[in-house]
Order: sequence, then C-alpha cells, then structure tokens
Amino acid sequence: MDYDLLVIGGGVNGAAIARDAQGRGLETLLVEKNDLASGTSSASTKLIHGGLRYLETYEFRLVRAALKEREILMSSAPHIIWPMRFYLPHSAEQRPRWMIRAGLFLYDNLARRELLPGSRGVRFSKEFTSINPLKSNYRNGFVYSDCWVQDARLVALMAQDLVARGGRVLTRTEVTSARRSKNETHWNFTLRDENGDLLHGQAKAVVNAAGPWADKVDSNVVAKNRPGQLRHVRGSHIIVPKIEGVEHSFLLQNTDGRVIFMIPYEEDFTLIGTTDVNHEGEPDQVRCSDDEAAYLCQAVSRYLESPLSTDQIVWRYSGVRPLLFEEGKAASKVSRDYSFSMEGSIEKAPLLSVYGGKLTAARELAEDALKHFEGILTMSEPWTASSVLPGGDMGLDFDARMKELREAAPDLEQKVLFRWLRNYGSYAFGMAESPGPCLGDGVYEAELKHVKTNEFAKRANDYLWRRSKMGLRVSPETLLKIEEYFG
Repeated sequence: MDYDLLVIGGGVNGAAIARDAQGRGLETLLVEKNDLASGTSSASTKLIHGGLRYLETYEFRLVRAALKEREILMSSAPHIIWPMRFYLPHSAEQRPRWMIRAGLFLYDNLARRELLPGSRGVRFSKEFTSINPLKSNYRNGFVYSDCWVQDARLVALMAQDLVARGGRVLTRTEVTSARRSKNETHWNFTLRDENGDLLHGQAKAVVNAAGPWADKVDSNVVAKNRPGQLRHVRGSHIIVPKIEGVEHSFLLQNTDGRVIFMIPYEEDFTLIGTTDVNHEGEPDQVRCSDDEAAYLCQAVSRYLESPLSTDQIVWRYSGVRPLLFEEGKAASKVSRDYSFSMEGSIEKAPLLSVYGGKLTAARELAEDALKHFEGILTMSEPWTASSVLPGGDMGLDFDARMKELREAAPDLEQKVLFRWLRNYGSYAFGMAESPGPCLGDGVYEAELKHVKTNEFAKRANDYLWRRSKMGLRVSPETLLKIEEYFG
C-alpha cells in the first residue's frame, strides 16, 4: 500500500480531510479503528449551527465562520441537513431581553443568510394555537433558525464520496505504528485489522484526526515529540417519547447559566441535551450518568407544563469532546474552535495533528488542514464548497421529491419512504424501485444492502445506531433478522 496521505480517525474531521484531499488528487487512505463516526461524531446534539451561545464569550470569528458553513452544508446535503426553528422562552430572572435581542441580531447578520428566515420576538399564546408545552409564566420569547443534521450519516457520506473519487476507507482497522523512514522521505505504517492480521504501507504524509484519542495517537502511534494537550469534556443526551407540543426545537436557559436544547427527534421522540462535564476516564468508556440524566430532566421541567422524569427516558448517549486545554476555564466556557500542530517539510515527511472542532466546521477545517501541505504535496484547488454529497443531488425542495417518491412507489408505507428520502436522498428512488423482502418494522433488504455496500456498515449496530436510528424502533424479532443479515 503506497499513498500520498494517511488519515487516522474516521470521525467527521478525518472523513472531511480525507475526502477533500482525494478530490484534490492525493491518493488517500482513511483508517478507523471502529466504525465510522463511532465516537464523538455520532454523539452530538445533531445540529449544524453558528453557536448562538458563543457570542457571550466574544468568539465572533468562530460564529461567523460557522454561519457561513451552515449555508454551504445545507446545499451540499439537503437530505440529511434541514432547517429548524428554535424557540427561546424568556423570563425576568434570565439574561436581559435586550441582550438576547442584540445577540439574535448579530446571529442573523454576522454572515450572509439566504436559505433561512431570521429571528423575531414571539408571544407564545399566539404562536402555539393548539398545544403549548410551556408553563403559563413563560409568555414571551424569541424564535430563530438553525439546522438539524444526521451527524453519523454526514461522516458516512463523506467517506462514500472519498471512495467514489478513488480513495480507500478501512474500518475496524487500527494504525498500530507510523514512523518516518530512515531518510525521512515518507512514513512507514502498520495496520491491524479486526481479524488480527497486519498490513503494511507507506505514505508521504500523515494526518492525526483521532478526536479524543489524538493525544494518544501523538504519543503511541506516531511518536510525536510534543503530544497535544486535550481536555476531555463529556456531553450527554437523553431521548424520551415525544413531548406533546414540541413540534419545533427549544433553547432553554438553565439556572447555572448553561443552555439546554429540546429537539423533535425521529418523528416519535424528543432529544434533550447537552451537559458539559470533565471526563477523566478513557474516551471509550463514556456513558450518560444518572446525575446527568437527572440534571437534564430538571432543566427542562422548569419550563414544561408536564414535568419530565428519568423514568421516561428510552435511550441515553454520551460522547467526549476533545477540546483544547485552557487553564482555569469551566468546561462549558472552553472554546469549541480547532487548531493544528504541524511537523515536517519538503525534506522531512510531514505530520499534521488536528485538535478540537465540531460538525459544522468540519468542511472548513479540512480546507485549513490541507493548507499545511501546500508546497509539500502537489494538490489542486479547494473544491468542496460547491460540491454535493452522495444523495444530495435531490435538491432543496424536499416536498417535491417526496411527492415523486410516493408516486413511484405507491405500495410502500409513506413513513418508510419519508425516512429513506431523509436518510439517503436520491438513493431512495432506487431502493423503492427494488425494496426486496421486508425484515419487519419498515426495514427492507434494499436499505441494508445499501448501507453495507456503499456506507461501510459491517455489523447490525452500525446500521441501527449510526446509519439510521432504527435501534429505537425495531422489535427483537426484526433485530435478529438484521443481525443475521450482517452475519
């Protein structure tokens, strides 16, 4: 195996960098020790957003860049990224009304906005004409726009596009060692696959995009002289049955100064998160604690007419954010921006380590990462800002495509077609044309074949919790059939 670029880490940053590099003419290998997006990139709040709360810490550059990316990403993946309105209830003990209004004005205008409506003040008695989920003392507030994203699917689509452009993806394969050659012209690396077999190869350059494991890759895999210093912060979420009246999203200010999102999730559920807790253990050993679950229930119950209890939780998940180390700062105040550490040159095979970042910034981060190789590797110009991810050629008019899909497959349930179009975009038409046998609960063989053939799903859980969220729905009988399909 001989490559221009080896990228370690199959999260959103690694997939974005590898895809961009391959599209610029670099022979690229992306290696992930587990499944794609199996760490932080599938444990997010599922938002493509500018980060309204970052305005309070004066991170205007970060917010402006994210708002610009929000527009780009909506056009590149309209099947998995779509607009969402967020309600922000207000009461006297919270941030002053003028401060929120000023922040929303900045949020609307820091970057050019073409696809989303702006913010406005609301009176909830007029806004919610049927069911108002809020307590009666929350009479006024604001509404603004951001975007929802299928986070793990974003990573899978980037990897799919990488392969379509001639690159290679190896999942459940670990990079055990990467060392510069004696003359320092390239890297020699060793991989171990899930069967324990060793593979060897060479690369002109290496990118460490291992997320929460980036510092360990620095130390143990590439033997970097000065490994990165990361602060691991755990963000946890809970899923409950759909809260009556939560048809749009809510941004709720908590008494500790943090904000909590309450978001419609997978048609029948509500997602609530997130926490910011220092994580001392291994990134692999991360779970939503009982204290965090209770904290989230208590935070939203301050607002809800019908309080929420931990007994209502149907699923919980947690991820580790690999944030830059900043002495003395609370976890919620540490910057979500990213940084790089570069070693090497034309004479010495380069290594780029990536620290921090978030879903919204991944495409921009990839462009910035590859700037470090200019003059070292021969590349073409940046291209991803005007590109479309697999399935995204369906266009921005989802309702029109849904109508076409229903007409093309009148015998399939509408909720199945809706889910397919939301997850797979234009690929849904081929799946609907030849769905194959139904395994139960709206799971058809065509969908499983697609994620296995095109999206690197090797096991049932890859499909159930990352390529889809059908793990919330399938019966034990259907689960057994899915497991049998993946062997």
